[in-house]
Amino acid sequence: MASALALGGYLWWNLWGTGFTARAAQNDLRPAFERNVASLHPTAAPERVANVPGNAIAIIRIPKIEMDLVVVEGTNSESLNKGPGHYTWTAYPWDDTGRVGIAGHRTTYGAPFWSLNELRQGDRIVLATEYGIFNYRVGRTAIVPPSGILPSGDYVLDQTKSPTLVLTTCNPRFSASERLVVFADRVE
Repeated sequence: MASALALGGYLWWNLWGTGFTARAAQNDLRPAFERNVASLHPTAAPERVANVPGNAIAIIRIPKIEMDLVVVEGTNSESLNKGPGHYTWTAYPWDDTGRVGIAGHRTTYGAPFWSLNELRQGDRIVLATEYGIFNYRVGRTAIVPPSGILPSGDYVLDQTKSPTLVLTTCNPRFSASERLVVFADRVE
């Protein structure tokens, strides 16, 4: 009986309890960051950004799936537990070239990317930063192995000449056997 209760408690914490900590982190990050959204011009962005894991870098809004969350720097466990995380070696939304990479949990810590599979070609994604607001349109989705290698041999986070965005999460839900990847292009 005790083992069943312990297992039940562990499952409850992983699937729902972790959402409380993610919501608390989002509530802490949002007010200060939101005050500075679009307060600076993209040309004011520093050449080299200080990559401080867990710091807010954007707000991601995806109307189709009713997402409106703060994106933090980093994809380590501690950062992703606060919300979607920016792959530190990828471009930033305000860059004129390159691919912005953002990862998110699908089933724990508020499950920010729970409904990512519902996105279709043409759906809008907005990244609001202190250096401007950037709009993207979904081009395609893909299911890839955890390595992130596409059938073409390309890596999902390879940089691009035009400004693009990639969202990644585990697939299927409750498993990490594959990755669901959403590719989007920046639009004016």
